[in-house]
Amino acid sequence: MHVSTVETVLEYEIKAPAHFCFNLEAANCPTQKILSERLAVSSGVKVRSFTDEGSGNRFFRFDASPGVLLVDYKADVEVYSEPVDEHLPESPVSEIPDSVFHYLMPTRYCESDVLACAAQQIFGREEPGIGRVRKIVKWIHDSIRYQPGSTDSTTTAQDVFVRRVGVCRDFAHLGITMCRALNIPARLVVGYVWFDEPPQDFHAIFEAWIGGRWVLFDATGMAPVDRLVRIGTGRDAKDVAFSTFYGAVTMTRKEIMVTEHEPRVTPDSGPEIVELAAVGAV
Repeated sequence: MHVSTVETVLEYEIKAPAHFCFNLEAANCPTQKILSERLAVSSGVKVRSFTDEGSGNRFFRFDASPGVLLVDYKADVEVYSEPVDEHLPESPVSEIPDSVFHYLMPTRYCESDVLACAAQQIFGREEPGIGRVRKIVKWIHDSIRYQPGSTDSTTTAQDVFVRRVGVCRDFAHLGITMCRALNIPARLVVGYVWFDEPPQDFHAIFEAWIGGRWVLFDATGMAPVDRLVRIGTGRDAKDVAFSTFYGAVTMTRKEIMVTEHEPRVTPDSGPEIVELAAVGAV
């Protein structure tokens, strides 16, 4: 267990009335506890918040007028890690829970149907279980070159498999795709985590359904998965975009800050939630 302070500062230039939807806040999930948090948005903006009951992902939406928009989210989050049994088996498709079953399906960024033959050729003879997923992770780490700016929002797992270059979300998408092609449910996880080398940014990893539970994997090897503050969980990147906007908008600033602390005792009354504050002006 450890505690991280995470913060995101975003600034936008809005040229015409626009609508925004953000997924920046630490998720409500069993592996972490929000000790305190603060969300600040430019004055004059009326924010509406909601939580997806299935994933625990938290969203906030609002309309914004032309001008400069500033969004600042900061939180202290306690993260818990669970030991992983290295003998976890794969689940037969017939035994996969209904709530997990849809994570077997191909999606926009994870074309497991298209890459099914490749997955079988590379991993089909590996012993089923968590060891096979770790072989997938190692193959991606060894075969795909990490290069910031090498892909964009339209890049899919098939693109990365062919080009052999990508960023963290591409590594995760390829891991998800290979798992699904082998009948292992898998999904994308996005969050905050401290890196040895700057700049800090959101980090994407994936988790696979092994032995009746979700297990986290990071094919980039950039950060320990048990220290990630989860923001969102989804079928692929389209489910967990940190910012979605409709209108003539340009992002002019993005800063992600992560600080890790020694574990501390949390108050019995639960996490401190600081109400919405207003900063700046639209």
